[in-house]
Formats: sequence, structure tokens, C-alpha cells
Amino acid sequence: MNPNVPNTTDEYIVGFPDDIQLILNQVRATIKQAAPDAEESISYGMPAYKLKGKVLVYFAGFKNHIGFYATPSGHTEFAKELSKYKQGKGSVQFPINQPIPYELIAQIVEFRVFENLEKAKTKKK
Repeated sequence: MNPNVPNTTDEYIVGFPDDIQLILNQVRATIKQAAPDAEESISYGMPAYKLKGKVLVYFAGFKNHIGFYATPSGHTEFAKELSKYKQGKGSVQFPINQPIPYELIAQIVEFRVFENLEKAKTKKK
């Protein structure tokens, strides 16, 4: 194990300045509220949430933004709402000098929960 890579979301968040920690904790709380059954872990060095063994979303803190990763489908579904933010494939950047769209994050997580549960149902058949 790399000693510089956090093992828990708490360890991850505490590595940031206080102002970023507040935002990261709120993003975390938003995800947990929208996906109460999701398992929290660290994957690719950042907080990750899985449901039924499949990733829902990841998030990450940076100096000037919060990275949010909802796989391509989450971003495609909310393309219009996310269009005002800088994006990459399956990622979006929420600038920390602007209000973080927690309600939008919750909607995306809820969509991903629905998507994962539907995939799990299909797999069982």
C-alpha cells in the first residue's frame, strides 16, 4: 500500500484545507443521502460509492474545483444541467468559487442508483 494514498474517505477529506473539507463533506453527505445503501470506499485514490457491486459515482477535491465522476451515463443524462461546467468524458468540474450544485449532485446519484438497480434486476433474470 502507498502510504500517501488514503484508505478511507475521512482520511481523504482531512488532507485538504478547511474550506475544501467543508465542501467535500457536504458532497459526501449529499451522495450518502441520495444513495443510503451504497458502499463507500477509496478507488483510484478518491472516494467512490458502489451499489450492487457497480460504481455509482466518485468525487475528488482539487485546489480550484471539485471533480465529480458519474460515469458517462450520469453525465449524458444530465448534459443540459452540466453544460455550464467544464467537463471531460464522465467527469465534471464544479468550481469552488461558485455555489456547488448539491441538488444536481443528488439527482445524478439518484439516477445512477436507479440505473444500477435496473442492471442488477436484468442480470438476475
